[in-house]
Amino acid sequence: MDWRDEGSVLTVRPHGETSAILEVFTAEHGRHAGVVRGGTSRKLTPVLQPGAQLSLEWRARLQEHLGAFRVEPLKSRSAAILNDRLALSALGATCALLSFALPEREPHPGLYAATQHLLDALGTDPRWPGLYLLWERALLEELGFALDLSACAVSGATEGLVFVSPRTGRAVTAEGAGAWSDRLLPLPPCLRGEAAESPAEILEGLQTTGHFLETWLAPALGDRPLPPARQRLIDLLARQGTHP
Repeated sequence: MDWRDEGSVLTVRPHGETSAILEVFTAEHGRHAGVVRGGTSRKLTPVLQPGAQLSLEWRARLQEHLGAFRVEPLKSRSAAILNDRLALSALGATCALLSFALPEREPHPGLYAATQHLLDALGTDPRWPGLYLLWERALLEELGFALDLSACAVSGATEGLVFVSPRTGRAVTAEGAGAWSDRLLPLPPCLRGEAAESPAEILEGLQTTGHFLETWLAPALGDRPLPPARQRLIDLLARQGTHP
């Protein structure tokens, strides 16, 4: 059993005296793990960093075995944003959520493309917080928990959508919400793909995606808590919004 692909590093953990177990998100093989011989060496440690893009060769005697990776570096991302605490935090949150949520060895080409776009934007495109928000929405959709933000669940209106139902994930207008508005989640324009006006808008959007990550996605995965890396990113974004 063997294949060649490329992908981004999600996690690395020591294995034995000198090896490491590498988990990657690949283009054609989804989230996949394998042993890297000498993975804790001085040569490979700088290569096996979260977010790094690798050329991969995986081999195993049987398909169900853990198998072993041979790796070649293509792009280092963490090194490029080493002095950007916020971008580093976003990279960590992205990798942690993928490791947490994706089923093993199941291709997700659309999400893979969106992930590459986001990781490449970190530290280079100032609009990346908005891209991260849309990436969380895409993660939910890819795993079967899509939000319907196209029209009001009450009236069918397509304009003036300002809330999301925490129960159904459908958009609602202020008029449709009525006296229930304080029980609904915010729907800032940036969650629908428009440019964010402020960090506060991004945080509102993340409040909404976070609700569905916690109440829809996590229970489907055995009710495990979301990775702490996501909350660390939220906290940093909140501090940035308070002290620009």
